[in-house]
Amino acid sequence: MRLGANLTYQGAGELARAAEELGYDVVLAPEGYRSDAVSVLGLAAGATRRIGLASGVMQIPARPPGTAALTAATLDALSGGRFRLGLGVSNPDVSHGWYGVPFDRPLARTREYVDIVRRALAGEAVTYEGEHFQLPAPGTGGDAPLYLHTERPRPTVPVYLAAVGPRALELAGEIADGWIGVFTSPESVAESVAGIRAGRLRAGLGMAGFDVLPSLPTAVADDVASAVDALREQYVYLLGIGDPERNFYCAMARRMGYGREAALLRQRLAAGDREGAGAALPAAFIDRTALVGPVPRLADRMRAYADAGVTTLGVMVSAAATTLEGRTRILRAAAEALADTGG
Repeated sequence: MRLGANLTYQGAGELARAAEELGYDVVLAPEGYRSDAVSVLGLAAGATRRIGLASGVMQIPARPPGTAALTAATLDALSGGRFRLGLGVSNPDVSHGWYGVPFDRPLARTREYVDIVRRALAGEAVTYEGEHFQLPAPGTGGDAPLYLHTERPRPTVPVYLAAVGPRALELAGEIADGWIGVFTSPESVAESVAGIRAGRLRAGLGMAGFDVLPSLPTAVADDVASAVDALREQYVYLLGIGDPERNFYCAMARRMGYGREAALLRQRLAAGDREGAGAALPAAFIDRTALVGPVPRLADRMRAYADAGVTTLGVMVSAAATTLEGRTRILRAAAEALADTGG
């Protein structure tokens, strides 16, 4: 199993260099209300020489597929062939409220989007007649087709998909080169891998070469309770996005048996009590979906994730530390933990 490091835009270049020096396989840049992924990865590309770069993830509603393909080709060229294109549909609230894009039939939309992106990255002149995407636009006649003119160090770019539900996981296995997960337990990873494997089989493919990459909030401390507490605000932020019935993280909590606690978190958050919202989450829920505690305990958890099928484990440092020194310390501890596993 390899390690990945999740970046934020603050100190992204320095943290990417630290991860590279520590032997991490890849750095990932998320995309959401705080920053886009592309700007952060452009900075990281210039600050590093060897480490892989991945969008974790670029949001499908944010860009037409042609823009995503051009961005992927450019980042791959700038980095000397180190970029991995992570894509995700986000959720209805973000798609509708932030980007003004319909969220209907997200799996069909994703399939068409990835098809267009792959064809463009392969150097094809792309015309497309899909249910969700048409190139050229209907009624525009003989407009020039989508065609990338960028010079690239390799013929294509690996595509990863973020996925949660069973059908989405099967789609990731069928059409992608990797899966990006978040806030997941080893037991949930094993279930996800089973869904991915079903999609791979449908496409006539095995699991060899497919990257299973969940990212976990990480806090290092001798006292497990203190490490758990350091992550509560991150959980409040993510479980508090949009409508609770459509929030993927709330749905995950319900599936894991913590629906009542997630509902209490939302009630307290609506009342303006963020601290109380964080306290509503049981320590066991955070412990099951994060890396918390001293290095030996992190190593034990890493073994469980590796046994569940993880090939790259993402380390999220921004919740538990706000300084570059603190975030680097977490990356170093995770690297020590992986070494302790023999990985």
